[in-house]
Amino acid sequence: MSAESPQALGRFITLEGGEGAGKSTQQRRLAAWLRETGLEVIETREPGGSPGAEEIRALLVTGATGRWDAVTETLLHFAARRDHLAKIIWPALQRGAWIVCDRFADSTMAYQGYGQELGRETVAALYDLAVGDFRPDLTLVLDLPVAEGLARANARNGAKAGGEDRYEKMDLGFHERLRQGFHDIVAREPGRCLLIDAAGDEEAVAAKVQAAVRERLGVAG
Repeated sequence: MSAESPQALGRFITLEGGEGAGKSTQQRRLAAWLRETGLEVIETREPGGSPGAEEIRALLVTGATGRWDAVTETLLHFAARRDHLAKIIWPALQRGAWIVCDRFADSTMAYQGYGQELGRETVAALYDLAVGDFRPDLTLVLDLPVAEGLARANARNGAKAGGEDRYEKMDLGFHERLRQGFHDIVAREPGRCLLIDAAGDEEAVAAKVQAAVRERLGVAG
């Protein structure tokens, strides 16, 4: 952890992936399963998760696709993340809670670093500044072919509030690059990250997620 973050007693699990991969659904299922083992579990998300970060979220996920350039957008993500960590994540981990987060910094690396072609080095430098050496205990990347993920995302758009579809509207090349970015992230950090095939039904994917958490973090259940 960074010098400013407390010693963690709980565990921090992040769910990552492209549009339509089913992260929110699997977050709910995983959190419910962990609670059945007697753990205190907090569900949160990025961008957002704290009041200040939710205000920044509105700037990022709505509006025109070209609303921000890549640098501005990445700075906004890290500003939201820093507030989320300071206000929600670090205090909860310090008291021993487990956190299941729908997206974290790997999304910034994939979406801005790869998808918007900002580059790994810039995103990594901002991570060091805003987050330090703190990392998730486990990152599960839900993987789908781009066309399938976007079809799922488009099908659910009618139920989404506030027009939060800015990233979904970006071009196909962007989505192909970010998928490759997630694959590269997993290849670079196999001890922390695991790729989960999200093409199956909800039950099958949940079983894979639970198996990964049992194996990697020693959860009995």
